[in-house]
Amino acid sequence: MTQSLAMRRRLAKLWPGVWPATCFAVSAIVAIPLLTVLASVFQSSDGEWSHLAETRLGDYVRNTLWLAVLVVSITLVVGTATAWLIETCDFPGRKTFRWMLLLPLAVPAYLSAYAYTDLLQFSGPVQTSLREAFGWGRRDYWFPEVRSVGGAAVILALSLFPYVYVAARTAFAEHAASAMEVGRTLGRGPWRCFLTVALPLARPALAAGGALVLMETLADFGAADYCAVDTFATGIYRTWRGLESPVAAAQLSAVLLGAVSLLVLVDLLARRRRRFHGVSRASRPMRKVRLGWRGATAAIVVCGLPVVLGFVLPALIFGHMAWTAGDARAREVVLDFGFNTLWLAAASGVIAGGLALLVAFGRRVSKSRTVRSAGRFAGLGYALPGTVVAIGVLVPLGWLDHAVNDATRSLFDWRPGLIFTGSVLAVMLAYQTRFLGVALGMVESGMTRIRRNVDDAARSLGTSGGRLLVRIHLPLLRGSLLAAMLLVFVDVAKELPATLMLRPFDFETLAVRVYQLASDERLEEASLGALAIIGVGLLPVIVLSGLLESRRRSQTHA
Repeated sequence: MTQSLAMRRRLAKLWPGVWPATCFAVSAIVAIPLLTVLASVFQSSDGEWSHLAETRLGDYVRNTLWLAVLVVSITLVVGTATAWLIETCDFPGRKTFRWMLLLPLAVPAYLSAYAYTDLLQFSGPVQTSLREAFGWGRRDYWFPEVRSVGGAAVILALSLFPYVYVAARTAFAEHAASAMEVGRTLGRGPWRCFLTVALPLARPALAAGGALVLMETLADFGAADYCAVDTFATGIYRTWRGLESPVAAAQLSAVLLGAVSLLVLVDLLARRRRRFHGVSRASRPMRKVRLGWRGATAAIVVCGLPVVLGFVLPALIFGHMAWTAGDARAREVVLDFGFNTLWLAAASGVIAGGLALLVAFGRRVSKSRTVRSAGRFAGLGYALPGTVVAIGVLVPLGWLDHAVNDATRSLFDWRPGLIFTGSVLAVMLAYQTRFLGVALGMVESGMTRIRRNVDDAARSLGTSGGRLLVRIHLPLLRGSLLAAMLLVFVDVAKELPATLMLRPFDFETLAVRVYQLASDERLEEASLGALAIIGVGLLPVIVLSGLLESRRRSQTHA
């Protein structure tokens, strides 16, 4: 009996259980691409890395840094200003702007780049109209260049500022009411209260929103590529495609991965510091300051301009193109490219939702710190740029394809071909690596609302393990799980670099088709696909708006 108990304990140490083992297995999905990229540092690139370091690396570093600084600065100003006006002021249209300021999330930055470049370039309608109206020649006037670092920064900021807006709104709603009242009792005006009280309290949330914007900027490929700005993301793609050097591309990815890892660390520290400013759940809503007509006009302009530039104008440009020129292959767009996009996004959403449910449940039932860390690691893939994930997936799957072909040829004198890199398996694996963190965040957020005594009551009635997950947790998590799958669905539908690098031959999605047509300056033909992507992108806006309103109502009634 004693020997049997000792054996069971040794087995428990070696085999941690089904749910913890699931956490480790899913974490490996993220770990393999990441370790592949890191391992490339020690490989020889046959001189390609030295060539890149002497010729292009300086431009990559300089442009990426400038782009990051400009985008984060603009998004912090726009996101903070709009969030402050929405949460603290009363003016006509405030309730409408509250959700409309999320709409730019529906327009991927690369679509905004296509629209604004077509509108503002030398041969575009704006400059053409100016020359015709004033009789100007080519060198008679100055006009901002869209295809530049500054142009790309403004375009990216118009798409990404809602990240800061959401973080700032939440922080102001939680902290500003009581803090502002204290500030007012000390004789400080609204402007001084904002600068000296509300803004410092919201600093951790703003840092977290800014870090998210920074990671999205580093990961951007489509907007920077179309604006002719050489960044790390575009350099990785060109090194892999143009120089045909996966090792040098992986080494560039390793440099970018180091920068992203540093940002993740900063983000974690910012979130940890936020705990020192915790408040009770029963936060009172702030009493809104009613603005006069001048203040209200300024507030409408400040809140309306980002919505018009970030959503309305790009959507109108593509709508006008689709209406006037259209796409001669519209039927093919809907039936083939749209179908590929839908089933790929739907399958990725379902798989990511299932994996996230297993990992979240494993972290909940396990007391091991190692298992909890493995579960957290599984969610870090969202911080990796799509180009880095693609390189990290491509290298090991390519090695696996060669190994399988060599084995079957030696045994059966038959080669099955590229099973992994020549099919959608590589694309699906990259999607899970990249977007599992999105699903995991939503499911874990929903799971925290299930009290631990529910688990204890179920166990006392003989329900545990898989039955606890299926009978108790799954019905309570239906909303969170559906939202998680929906968000992954939309992210996959908009994803460009990973799909572009890993898709099988003759397999296109809407994003890839729009990118290819835009690269050939055939925007009219790309307009229908662009509108379809924007339409799909509206889904997370609806979900996010609903979650923010639900949270606001729960705080109000707490």
